[in-house]
Amino acid sequence: MIIGGCLCNGVRYEYDGTISEISMCHCSMCRKAQGSAYVAISPVDTARLTITKGQDLLKEYRAVPGKARVFCSNCGSPIYSARDDLPGVRRLRLGTVETPFACSNSYHIHVASKAAWETIADGLPQHAASRA
Repeated sequence: MIIGGCLCNGVRYEYDGTISEISMCHCSMCRKAQGSAYVAISPVDTARLTITKGQDLLKEYRAVPGKARVFCSNCGSPIYSARDDLPGVRRLRLGTVETPFACSNSYHIHVASKAAWETIADGLPQHAASRA
């Protein structure tokens, strides 16, 4: 069981599964949404992700049609994103996970648009755009 939540602890969730993939997205939209060089996300099964507290605090923002970025309206912590064309998948923001886990399937995407000041030196696979 994976447990996590937002900064103010108003939103809490449980994921009845494992983190089997970590994608670090460096696109300009993710950088702005996170306020960081990239966002670490994992696709998780919507049916196995349960908001256990603070459902009423969740708000969404749609920077582009068909994709919702869901966050705590109290503290602003991003929780997950969801694409309208993939209702069975949520892209969980891994910075909100509190349960220790290990995952060997990690990679960087959209590195062609990464921040000019960032150097990626972790040896993980890098993809110029989305992973094919």
